[in-house]
Amino acid sequence: MQIPDITSKLLAAKKASGLSFADLEKILGRDEVWIAAVFYRQASASEEEAKQLTDALGLDASVAQLLTEPSLKGLGPVVPTDPLIYRFYEIMQVYGMPLKSVIHEKFGDGIMSAIDFTLDVDKEEDPKGDRVKITMSGKFLPYKKW
Repeated sequence: MQIPDITSKLLAAKKASGLSFADLEKILGRDEVWIAAVFYRQASASEEEAKQLTDALGLDASVAQLLTEPSLKGLGPVVPTDPLIYRFYEIMQVYGMPLKSVIHEKFGDGIMSAIDFTLDVDKEEDPKGDRVKITMSGKFLPYKKW
């Protein structure tokens, strides 16, 4: 995956500022995962959000303007090679059809929205090794009959 120049600039400024995504969540009043999505150009910020973000990171208005533009979403048509991202791809390869079947059984024929959607990442401490807990919540959208 090729990282856009704006992402590199944002990540460098974040590192220089010493702020975490959780810190930025407190500043912007938006979830840390959504803020990270703005960094990677998978989400677009409002003018106010872009200004708050660039002010916190010490970046200029030209960067803020870029963050308000609609983004091209997705990783592209290739299998991801980053090990962590690949695991999500692998999870969907293994559990995608079972998840689809269970969702259809509970809701009917439709999809889970990625537009009306939230994603949270939590750390669960475990004596056998800490665990990553990911909670996805998307609005169910039934297929229309005509």
